[in-house]
Amino acid sequence: MITVGRNYWLDSASFPATTPGPPPARADVIVVGAGFAGLSAAYELASHGARVVVLEARTTAWGASSRNGGMVLPGLKIATGVLRSRYGLPAAQRMYAATLASVEHTAALIRTHDIACDFARSGHLEVACTASQFGRYARLVDDLARDFDSRLRIIPPNELAAEIGSRSYAGGIVDDRSAGLHPARYAAGLARTAMAAGAAIHEHTPVTRIGPSSRDGAAGYEVVTPQARIFAREVVIATGAYTNGAIPALRRRIIPIGSFIIATEELPEGLARELSPRNRMIFDSRHFLHYYRLTPDRRMLFGGRAAFFPATDRTIARSAAILRRDLVSVFPQLSATTVAYAWGGTLDFCFDTMPHVARVGGMFAAAGFAGHGVAMATYAGALIASQLRGMPMDNPFAGIPFRGAPPGLHAAVKWGLPLIAGWYKLQDWAGR
Repeated sequence: MITVGRNYWLDSASFPATTPGPPPARADVIVVGAGFAGLSAAYELASHGARVVVLEARTTAWGASSRNGGMVLPGLKIATGVLRSRYGLPAAQRMYAATLASVEHTAALIRTHDIACDFARSGHLEVACTASQFGRYARLVDDLARDFDSRLRIIPPNELAAEIGSRSYAGGIVDDRSAGLHPARYAAGLARTAMAAGAAIHEHTPVTRIGPSSRDGAAGYEVVTPQARIFAREVVIATGAYTNGAIPALRRRIIPIGSFIIATEELPEGLARELSPRNRMIFDSRHFLHYYRLTPDRRMLFGGRAAFFPATDRTIARSAAILRRDLVSVFPQLSATTVAYAWGGTLDFCFDTMPHVARVGGMFAAAGFAGHGVAMATYAGALIASQLRGMPMDNPFAGIPFRGAPPGLHAAVKWGLPLIAGWYKLQDWAGR
């Protein structure tokens, strides 16, 4: 029987004890949010001597960092052709290169600090739902090879059985650089690494207000929580789709989108190998996409945008039924398999469907990863820390326009999500 809201990743991870007691009155940098971006920034800063305090409203990795598919992917949500037309080829190349660097950076962090998170360089497979979508893959491969120094492989329909045990698709494309991991174990490892470097992590410490302040002649910010008022010269906001009203300038730039996942009972080894012979990270070509993979203990994890609204018990239960139906459509072999877990989370999309790693209202913020956050959020934390240390890495996302809804209209944008979802569903139905 499915327990609505039960998260497989959190059930199978062990988190370190965080810093006891209330936060201190002063820090060099306050990081708001203990997910991938916040923990990454905290580690990088603390390891170079900064006094870092991480404030988390719930528990470490409670939000999107433990509610995703655990896929470590290069690339962005928008196509390279859109990047090129919007920003020009040189900027687009820098952006794509940053996504490749994010995968390598994440792999190096895991290797250097011996983070036990089931990291495996298994590659990803994108599958085409229609012949016309598969036809576009050849152009994409040529485009990436020509302008972005990136080599992907086409998988024609007659070779697809070696990649996936489903007859639902018209072909595929493989990128061997991608990886999979256990996201909650990865976040737990990042937290241990950050604390070992000297960062303090305070859970159950929501931020209720942030305002400019000064102390002993130094300008900075006062961050208010129910437990303390803390002064710091710099603040890093790493709350993504869970950004609250304490940071209105960032909140109105983010569109929270629900994403939902089910996970089956453990599968027999032979069946698991039949479904995913190469253990790829898999997603399809739909706008309203499905993404799926085997977990380290051979469960089929199957997710998607079954509903655009953020997760509640009601949306999780409704989405679980939709995803169970779609899972069996893709893999009829699982028609009698029990679904053991169903949970949801909220992704942070921005209005331009781009990541942003830049100052907002004077504070640094990282947002807009749109489902590519395992690697990119980790890398964004390192980018922010590097700039705060005065040793900036190349950050191609700092200078791009970061627009949001006009004040007072953010709620109207969120209530318009069903119309957006309907449009995407129509596009998928038409095979576009």
